[in-house]
Amino acid sequence: MKKYIYTVVVALALSGCHIYKAYERPENIEVADSFRMPDSVAQTPGDTATIADLTWQEVFTDPKLQKLINYGLENNNDMLAAIEKVKEAKAALMTTKLSFLPSLTLAPQGGVSSFDLSAPSWTYNASVSASWEIDLFGKLMNAKRQAKVAMLQNMEYRQAVRTQLIATIADYYYTLVSLDKQLAIYEETEQNWRSSVTTIKAMKEGGMADEAAVSQSEANYYMVLASIPDIKASILQQENALSVLLGNTPGIIERGTLDEQKMDIPIEAGLPIQLLSNRPDVRSAEYQLAGMYYSTNQARASFYPQISIGGSAGWTNSVGSVIVNPGKLLLSALASLTQPLFYRGSNIAKLKIAKAQEEQARLNFQQTLLNAGQEVSDALIIYEAEEEKREARAKQIDALHRSVESTTELMRLGTSTYLEVLTAQQSLLSAQITETQDRLTQLRAVVSLYHALGGGRDLTPENDTAQYKNK
Repeated sequence: MKKYIYTVVVALALSGCHIYKAYERPENIEVADSFRMPDSVAQTPGDTATIADLTWQEVFTDPKLQKLINYGLENNNDMLAAIEKVKEAKAALMTTKLSFLPSLTLAPQGGVSSFDLSAPSWTYNASVSASWEIDLFGKLMNAKRQAKVAMLQNMEYRQAVRTQLIATIADYYYTLVSLDKQLAIYEETEQNWRSSVTTIKAMKEGGMADEAAVSQSEANYYMVLASIPDIKASILQQENALSVLLGNTPGIIERGTLDEQKMDIPIEAGLPIQLLSNRPDVRSAEYQLAGMYYSTNQARASFYPQISIGGSAGWTNSVGSVIVNPGKLLLSALASLTQPLFYRGSNIAKLKIAKAQEEQARLNFQQTLLNAGQEVSDALIIYEAEEEKREARAKQIDALHRSVESTTELMRLGTSTYLEVLTAQQSLLSAQITETQDRLTQLRAVVSLYHALGGGRDLTPENDTAQYKNK
């Protein structure tokens, strides 16, 4: 009989080996070639530092922007909520760890009684009961592992909120200084074109221009003048958006200028595998997959017996018949084996559900990788395109400045018409605004690349998930 029981236990243990296995990334998850890069961007070896390995202070060097980012990290409501979610997950993990320990219950009682007017007598007892579930088939172990990866997932969610917040603050800030630059361009243009109107009117009085030229110059001047309120309104709206993002009521944002923004950093993406080691959303998606893996293991463990050991001990001064007996110690112990015979159909359904959820998590992880690759590739392509245009755009603006000066002088000499001056002025304004927008696009591309590669993570020991992997 003992031999038979031993054989059954061994068979159950062997059949349940899978439920003890720790999560490993599935082989059908594609990692290689997650993103493509322009030919001008070097694909660095996996152990080479990339832009994502720089601190956000090294990437965003404007002191005023750094001040705003620091403030946002401390006061943004989404950031504060993410921190609380991590605290909640850590408490849940502690609960699962305690499930491995026996549960103890203390129940002291006492009373006084009197029979037939006799002297009162005291009775008392103090009982302690304990129960302990033996985790023979890994149910509790997988529950703990699932709680652990849930905690890690929440920690990575916090990191994702942090990196997104840093990127958004930088994006809003660059948009704001870009609008400032556009406003300065329009205000300078308004002054220049007002002078042109004065010049054309003087030339008309001298018989060198007609009324059509005066009207055309005035129309273009008022066009620029009417554009200025729109830009000012956009600046105020952008200030409001950035203020709210920082957790403040709308107000003035202290800032630098667009020309002060420097990005003297190497634009290197690294190898695709680095997406896994840096991006919080990729890590979070994999932790979700690991959690579903352990949930499936728990569903498998439900098919196996559940073994519990319980016992109690108590101290009393009464054994029923003799009230005044001295204290007695009472002990009892029992063990139970619960086999889920009548829940097999339900357990099969739960296992199918768990497997389906695990597959959904795997597909979500795969899609997260694909999305990450696209974001990196798009940011690199945009950055390189703007970098290639920058020199040509600067030469174009320089040439247009000379064109405006020369055509204006020729008009004064009577060898050119106002139409040529107007064309040169409009082309210059358009090129200046386009250059400003190109610069903003390039700055945004750096922000997007830094965010897409997982830059801006908090790597302090208490917030780095790497420290928990082997615990």
